[in-house]
Amino acid sequence: MKVLDIGDVAALSGIKPSALRYYEEAGLISSISRRGLRRQFSDEVLLQLKLIVMGKSAGFSLEEIAGMFGRNGMPELSRDVLHAKADEIDRKIRELIALRNTIRHVADCPAPSHLECATFRRLLDVAGKRGGRRRKIAKPKRGVSPTR
Repeated sequence: MKVLDIGDVAALSGIKPSALRYYEEAGLISSISRRGLRRQFSDEVLLQLKLIVMGKSAGFSLEEIAGMFGRNGMPELSRDVLHAKADEIDRKIRELIALRNTIRHVADCPAPSHLECATFRRLLDVAGKRGGRRRKIAKPKRGVSPTR
């Protein structure tokens, strides 16, 4: 096992030392010792950091990512959780494709005004229904006025 200084880990991973310290506080990684004030890590931390970056890219919270590591710091990934996240990403991809197609249509639409374009208006209706379904506006508690 090779021992890496926090500066080495930062340089090799591209993750700032402050983020490494935060990940350690959150229980995502752990240092094995200190040399003066500088944390020392095993080289296995680089694999853990790659998994953390991948998890964040996939939309997992840091708390969810922390649950993916066993006591020894090695990954213990739930296949069901991963399948659910992959399904969520698939839904997001479909939404983004629809959004891209809408934007392209708007950009290429020959109508004099976008509001005169029947396709654009239909797309707005669909987008409005999706947005209304997804977003829930919290009702203010009694006696508490909403602030903006």
